[in-house]
Amino acid sequence: MKSNIDNAIIQQILHQSMIDGIQKIVVSAVIKHNNKFLLVERAPCDFLGGLITLPGGSMQENENLLQAMMREIKEETGLIITEVTSYLGSFDYASSSEKKVRQFNFLVKTKPGNIKLDPTEHCKYYFLNPSDKKFSTLNISSGTKKILSMAELK
Repeated sequence: MKSNIDNAIIQQILHQSMIDGIQKIVVSAVIKHNNKFLLVERAPCDFLGGLITLPGGSMQENENLLQAMMREIKEETGLIITEVTSYLGSFDYASSSEKKVRQFNFLVKTKPGNIKLDPTEHCKYYFLNPSDKKFSTLNISSGTKKILSMAELK
């Protein structure tokens, strides 16, 4: 996988997370196809069921941020990341166990492929642009909306 992200930037954002008392790191990919973004709907039985999110997940102990993103995107969508083009920012939220979570978001390119969701985690996927009528009717957090606004400028 090719990355346009300087490792010093990744180290800086992770260090700032430690200073800020963040207890869990999550990484997500913004995948753009035909001017629309891939969004996934969390399964009703999962934490935050019904919320529309960017695909991604938690960083494991023996991974760096970009390795975690590659693994999570493959697990959650079946897609393979070929390039990380830019860092779009982060937002914070509380986990189901009330841990302070910071989600880092990157704009990526993937190999062409079919979306394959894990039904225990996600029940639907959408390719939408924030200007689409359907976008405004979905349960999407303000953090995700902010990241997609940043991605539209790229």
